[in-house]
Amino acid sequence: MTTASLTDGAPLLEISGLRIATARTAVVDGVDLTVHRGESVGIVGESGSGKSLTCRAALGLVPGSLDVTADRLSFDGTDLRTLSEKQWRRVRGSGIGAVFQDPASYLNPSITVGRQLAEVLRVKLGQSRSAAGARSVELLDRLGLHDPARVATRYPHELSGGMLQRVLIAMAIIERPDLLIADEPTTALDATVQAEVLDVLADLRRETGLALLFVSHDLAVVAQVCDRILVMRHGIVVEEGAAADVLGAPQDAYTRSLLEAHREYGLDRLRTPEVAHV
Repeated sequence: MTTASLTDGAPLLEISGLRIATARTAVVDGVDLTVHRGESVGIVGESGSGKSLTCRAALGLVPGSLDVTADRLSFDGTDLRTLSEKQWRRVRGSGIGAVFQDPASYLNPSITVGRQLAEVLRVKLGQSRSAAGARSVELLDRLGLHDPARVATRYPHELSGGMLQRVLIAMAIIERPDLLIADEPTTALDATVQAEVLDVLADLRRETGLALLFVSHDLAVVAQVCDRILVMRHGIVVEEGAAADVLGAPQDAYTRSLLEAHREYGLDRLRTPEVAHV
């Protein structure tokens, strides 16, 4: 599917004029962002650039110490600015799923991962205990985990980082959301495991039409998975465009510096109009 066809029609997620501020200063200032159905959009920038806070605004998870305003903040036609916490909980999971950098911190260390998946299935979808248990193993299998029935009996500390991240992805897609926000999901993983997790996300997009908002400080990783890229620095978007355009002919000096810094990761092979998207 081409980038042009992906962006036909109304955006699934639309953010305009987003401002997130402390009492003294704006940490995100005037960000515009759209994600269409089936599209993969990347946000890249150094730590503190505002990319994660931008995504948390789309999830209603910005810390209460910060003030959030926007000209438009909508998901699938719903104005997110008006939602109560109860309404937000309905959007999260069924509409927007999310995975973050440290999966272990989102899992209960004293409960097996299979049981934790099953509990989400029972609470969110009303499945019986037996059906939820079977579905948990199916989800782990779908996420490419070897011997999923055995994995389901393991506690979080018994699994590797890559395995834990796939468990968290399984939880995030239980309600079949239209959009998955992946905030630095591969940062703590070695290169081989990182590639496996990216392959999982690629498979999900192909199989389900899932839209993806992928956040990273690593432009080389974002280049592998995204149709469009936004580059953020100091709370603002300094450059935006199709991945091939941003990688092949960056207009902003900061983007050019990121490209230079990532040459060692093999980014040059992706800096052509034939950038492969997943």
